[in-house]
Amino acid sequence: MSFETADMIDEERVLATALKNAGVAVIAQDAHLKVLWSHNLPSSWHAASIVGQSDSEFLAASDDEAAMAMKRQVMETGQPAHYEFRQGADEGGRWFSVWLDPRRGEGGRVDGIVSTIVDVTSQKHREQTLRTLLREVSHRSKNLLAIIQSIATQTGRYSGSIDVFLTRFRGRIQSLASSQDLVTSSNWRGATLSELVAGQVSRYCEDPAFSIRLKGIDPYLNPNAALHIGLALHELVINSMSHGALSRPNGYVGLSATLEQDDEGKRTILLNWHENTRVAEDAIGDKRFGSVALERVVPASVEGEASLEFAAGNLDYRLRIPEGNFEL
Repeated sequence: MSFETADMIDEERVLATALKNAGVAVIAQDAHLKVLWSHNLPSSWHAASIVGQSDSEFLAASDDEAAMAMKRQVMETGQPAHYEFRQGADEGGRWFSVWLDPRRGEGGRVDGIVSTIVDVTSQKHREQTLRTLLREVSHRSKNLLAIIQSIATQTGRYSGSIDVFLTRFRGRIQSLASSQDLVTSSNWRGATLSELVAGQVSRYCEDPAFSIRLKGIDPYLNPNAALHIGLALHELVINSMSHGALSRPNGYVGLSATLEQDDEGKRTILLNWHENTRVAEDAIGDKRFGSVALERVVPASVEGEASLEFAAGNLDYRLRIPEGNFEL
């Protein structure tokens, strides 16, 4: 064996190793599209050597038709081509990207095809995941913008001046941002009730655990419920600091979360905010945005029910949250 022949054999081995490590397959075919040689073919394409075979013998019928049509085009035009195909229709199917180059003989005549094949299944899965995420981000962004629009509209409706509007609007947007941070940090799973309480109260009270005494269960709220219940907590805290228990030294509010179940087995969570206030119902119950949000906007957003009541100097806000908005 000559040194030149040995070098060629060694070069072929190195090339075959490199192709394997890179996940690249190569097939050389003659003018009749019969396989002359191949390296590193995907295991799903063959059970043994494919030398001497045509595409129909190692590819599925639908894949074979597309491959043959592209290869004939390259043979006729002498121009490279590229196409992709999916082998298998189920989730376990593989995607392949194929580059076709004319194989030239003496005088530059096209006498075959060289196919370079790369498994791009992982890339396709990443692209699909990215498209799904982008659609989800678009959907969630539209929902968030709708909430902001509603806040702006209702705040403007019940604000007597631009200064009052800006103060209230900023507070409500900050409340929404606080809840949004919790939702985002959980990869859009949502937030626990205790996290929402801490997030909304910590901006106004030095000791949230003392100011808002949470009892009962601590449900995990889905993103939509978290954003709206966070807004309800903001309104309750702001009202309490102006007129209620949190406006007094050492004042505190009781907040309970109770799981209930009806005769049909449907579960709901009853949130009950209870505090002692300093004013009568007619002083703050004039359907400004706070009470509108608490009695209409928030319950409607979770398909639940709510009530805001004043009796004997006490304020009670009750919100029923149907199953589907929470996990335990």
